[in-house]
Amino acid sequence: MFDRIALLSVHTSPLASLGGKKTGGMNVYVREIAREFAARGVSVDIFTRRIDSDQPYVDESLGAGVRVIHVKAGPVAPLNPDEIYPYLSQFAASVIAYATKNNIAYPIIYSHYWLSGWVANKLREVWGVPFVQMFHTLGEMKKRIGAGEANLPDVRIATETQIVQWADRLIAATQAEQAQLLWLYRADRRKIDIIPPGVDPDRFSPLSLADARQSLGFDAGKSLFLFVGRIEPLKAVDTIVQAIDLIQRGCPSMLPSLQVAIIGGNPDDSADQELAHLKSSVDRYGLTDTIQFLGAKSHQQLPVYYAAATAVIVPSDYESFGMVALEAMAMGTPVIASEVGGLAFLVRDGETGFHIPVRDPRSLAKHMITLCAKPTIRDMLGNNAVVVAQQYLWSRIADRLFETFTAVIRARRSNRRKR
Repeated sequence: MFDRIALLSVHTSPLASLGGKKTGGMNVYVREIAREFAARGVSVDIFTRRIDSDQPYVDESLGAGVRVIHVKAGPVAPLNPDEIYPYLSQFAASVIAYATKNNIAYPIIYSHYWLSGWVANKLREVWGVPFVQMFHTLGEMKKRIGAGEANLPDVRIATETQIVQWADRLIAATQAEQAQLLWLYRADRRKIDIIPPGVDPDRFSPLSLADARQSLGFDAGKSLFLFVGRIEPLKAVDTIVQAIDLIQRGCPSMLPSLQVAIIGGNPDDSADQELAHLKSSVDRYGLTDTIQFLGAKSHQQLPVYYAAATAVIVPSDYESFGMVALEAMAMGTPVIASEVGGLAFLVRDGETGFHIPVRDPRSLAKHMITLCAKPTIRDMLGNNAVVVAQQYLWSRIADRLFETFTAVIRARRSNRRKR
């Protein structure tokens, strides 16, 4: 039904290093689904904004059939999403120019995040082809939960509301996101397909905990708890620091057998206010020997870190899905996660990990103590996690997306014939 796709990721490139301020699960999603499409013979052109003059115009490093095209839109420098918005018309015009110059026709557009949805609608008007939208995060949800996101630009939520109406189909990662689209954006239920992100079994599969710790230099005799993600208020990393302080005060004899690794951000970035706040808290509580800030790691390095962990902690205020949780589960590592958004569906309480209330360090500390004291529970949860993660293989996710794209293309062509 189609042999080519235009994939839009305006504000962040699938080639970007993870753990930065605007890089995370969405970058992984775009990269991995593009590779899966290409493996099936579909050519994928990923259009993203140029932020560095050293970036090649067309990058083919993701493999045969996938091209990352760096489009000029505004200054060639990193910008926040709201700063990119004024340059979206330039971005759309550049994509159209590229397709025209190279005589390429795209039968479908797959757009990611609200900025890309705006561009997708402009391309749809010019090319007369359908577009499918995945938001990854919703402005209305971020605004409601606060955590430093209360001052989102009004244009974001207004644009998201328009995209919900413009798009031919919406992809929700979980039932929670579907409910949010229906409730907050008055989306048409018939336009929503629930298709989660996936995981690569060739990269994420169980490894020996002891071998992983030895290779990374962690103390094999200590319990290791891991956080992976952006260092921002929404991720609630301070809940982990507070939980360790509770353990220090309530079970001081346990503290020497604990180690916590924070992966994300740049520990040497003095301008990072959230990281400075976390480091200050660690110093104030006297936990510098327990909690390490390791900085960002490449996606290729993460499997060994996941495997080394007693558990991965995802204490976020809001997650539309939770790629880190899924990857950890695929490695056989339990997850302690806030019972919010996609995490409430992905992580199964008492089966693959534990749910905790948002911003509840006491509950987090309790589950950490349980896993430290009872390794057999950790093993049971980890084994279950591997089984559940198999439901999310990228091959299965691609099958479902192909069904959606095929249906959308057929519907558009059918409507044209009726006219």
